Amino acid sequence: MRGSCEGGAAARGVRGVSLSAFVAVAVLALILVAGLVVDGGQQAAAHRRAESVAARAARAATDASAPYRLLGADGSVQALAAARNVLAGAEGIDGRADVLAGGRLEVTTSVRFSTVFLSVIGIDSLEASGEAVAELQQK
Repeated sequence: MRGSCEGGAAARGVRGVSLSAFVAVAVLALILVAGLVVDGGQQAAAHRRAESVAARAARAATDASAPYRLLGADGSVQALAAARNVLAGAEGIDGRADVLAGGRLEVTTSVRFSTVFLSVIGIDSLEASGEAVAELQQK
């Protein structure tokens, strides 16, 4: 009888170890899922913000150059200045505005933010970007 009791204690110990391993894996999986939800949500919001700033800069460029284009002038200098002014006022967002061939102004933006949960697995930050194009053709 005594041998069977010791065998039962050993079996319970093995079950305890395997249950602990399962719990550890389950907790890690829950942290990863929370990371995808929280940090993924932050990335989606950052992407929307970057797109919004790029669109706002492109609109400002179009508005600033409109009077010049109506008079038959170029207006790209004013458009570029207006777009860069909007980008300079966007806190935490890096961006650039360039006048391309064919009277187009392209605005690109990017933002980097620190992760909350994904830093547990070594992903300390994520980046989001945005882009908008304005047509600066003379009318």
